[in-house]
Parts: sequence; structure tokens; C-alpha cells
Amino acid sequence: MWFLSKTTYYFLPFLSYISHKGFLKMSSIIRTLPKVSILDKPLSKGRSEINISAFALLFSEIVQYCQSRVLSVPELQAKLSEMGYHVGQRMVDTLFVRERNYKRETKLLNILIFIKTTLWKTLFGKEADKLEHANDDKKTYFIIEAEPLVNKFISIPKDKGSLNCAAFVAGIIEATLVCCNFPAKVTAHWHQGTTFKIIFDQSVVARDHPTDGR
Repeated sequence: MWFLSKTTYYFLPFLSYISHKGFLKMSSIIRTLPKVSILDKPLSKGRSEINISAFALLFSEIVQYCQSRVLSVPELQAKLSEMGYHVGQRMVDTLFVRERNYKRETKLLNILIFIKTTLWKTLFGKEADKLEHANDDKKTYFIIEAEPLVNKFISIPKDKGSLNCAAFVAGIIEATLVCCNFPAKVTAHWHQGTTFKIIFDQSVVARDHPTDGR
């Protein structure tokens, strides 16, 4: 035991020297590595799941933040939709880079299917339940979700019974459509769970069905 301790004692200066030289060499390597801008990094998919409790806490804070700045249920839903719109604006470019190799949809039905499948899976890990077209109006479509995640942990007070916090998701859908050159108005309603009513601008329908006016 004494021999081991003695040997270690004699070798300490040498080990310290090697460690110091190694540190200097590593420091030199680090200094010579090129700095990589965040814009040069690939848009990898990263983790596709987050903790549901963390999401519930964050979204409840968003609702409370919006509620403290409005006076009525319609104003609160409009505020939630506005915040969702900002999220959608930032998501759409990333999604098309990751999923479609920069190729954007040019057909109305295709962009709706993209929202029902790709966008919904990115947001909620599943496709939306239904996509329907209004029988009497070419401009109107419906995306139906029986239990939106944003409503799952929200308790609605009696005096705000008409409030649907999925207005936040309606804002995301609207931003996606507008950014893809499909201007529309999207609202959330209590029907079959939650129904997102999408009313396209007349110019979108005319562009998608150019022969209808002839």
C-alpha cells in the first residue's frame, strides 16, 4: 500500500503536466473549431412528444393571460385565436421544410388534408377526426375533433359557458391557410365535440374551380 502511495506521489507532477498539456491542446482545438450559426443547423424533427402536464400548465397560463386582458367571451376567443395565429405563422415554414422538402400545396383540398394529417400529427400526435364540406356552400369546410387536447384540462366557469379554448387551434389553422395563400377565416364551435369552421375567401374557390363561372 505504501509502495502504491509512494509511486502515485512521484508520478503526480508528471500526471499534472500531461493533464495541463491535454487541457491546452483541447482548448486549442475548441478555439480553432468554426462557429456554427443557428441558421446553418439542420431543421431536424427533434423530440415529437412533450410532457402533458407541462403543456396543460402552459396553456392554462395562456388562457389566464388572455382572460386578464378582455371583458367578454367573444373577446377572449379572439385573443386566443390571435395567439394561435402567431404560433401557426412560425410552424408552417418549418413543417414544409421538414415534411415536404419545400413543396407547398396549391390545391384547396390538398392543403386541408395536410392540415388534417401532417399539421394535426405534429401538434397532437394524431390525425383530426373528420374533414367535411358544407353541402350548400363551396367556401365552407369543417374539421371536427371530438376532444381537442387544449380543452381536455380546461374547466369552463358557468358565466363563460360558450367559451371554447380551441379558438387557439383555430388561429393556428387560419395562419397555416393564409401563409399558404389560401385566405380564410377559421372559428371554433361546440358541435360533435369541437368543430373548426373554415370559410375561404371567394378568390380561393374561384382559383380552385376556374371553369365554374363559364
